Amino acid sequence: MLALVATPIGNLGDISARALETLRDADVIACEDTRVTGNLLSKFEIRRPTLPYHDHNAETMRPKLIERLLHGETVALVSDAGMPLISDPGYKLVRAATEAGIAVTVIPGASAPLAALVLSGLPSDRFLFAGFLPVKEGARRETLLSLKAVPATLLFFETGPRLAGSLASCADVLGDRPAAVARELTKLHEEVRRDTLGALARHYAESGAPKGEIVVVIGPPLAEELAYDVDSALETALKTMAVKDAAGAVAAASGRPRREIYARALALKGKP
Repeated sequence: MLALVATPIGNLGDISARALETLRDADVIACEDTRVTGNLLSKFEIRRPTLPYHDHNAETMRPKLIERLLHGETVALVSDAGMPLISDPGYKLVRAATEAGIAVTVIPGASAPLAALVLSGLPSDRFLFAGFLPVKEGARRETLLSLKAVPATLLFFETGPRLAGSLASCADVLGDRPAAVARELTKLHEEVRRDTLGALARHYAESGAPKGEIVVVIGPPLAEELAYDVDSALETALKTMAVKDAAGAVAAASGRPRREIYARALALKGKP
């Protein structure tokens, strides 16, 4: 069996009795970083072999783990913190296991995006988790444009050094929506700062890069915002993108034909 085991995101008290039992019974534990998981196992006096499984070795390690599973072993998959498969290559292992007829189960637990969502005070009935925003400004704005009309609360991971710039891009592209920045969740210095995107961007630009794991939560668009303003979106996109790229991003976000949006982008650029 392949067991997907959630681990604490900060407070070790959040690990479940079932998770500990599963880790003790596993033949091998596949983890992002054997040192991080080793510390967790040591805290609970669990002595099981570990193997690294991450973005850089997944292609070579996956067949080896599948072979062990096919020989009747139980493999527990964990991430450094939280639910495995959230922003890691675990889903490919799950897919390979199910295709091979191997049983897969989950031992749920802590998750930073969900913890941030419920702490934010923003609508939680519909939400979209989108991992990390791109590092480069043009790609980041393109991604945000594609999400602008999504009628749901948005969640992203972010790093301290990039936080202020990322929030400023969000405010510029999405509008000054209500938002929250959740940091160091479940840890001693847990912090949730709630304000508008613009105010949060200014705060972190002035106070400097915060430390720790960060989740940004952004409220959904207002009903009137869902009537997509193509010209406004194109004008924003054309500040940092080529005409072709801007047209593609806005076409994807608006659902309008790419040819139509491209023609409009050319017109806005003053081209024939």
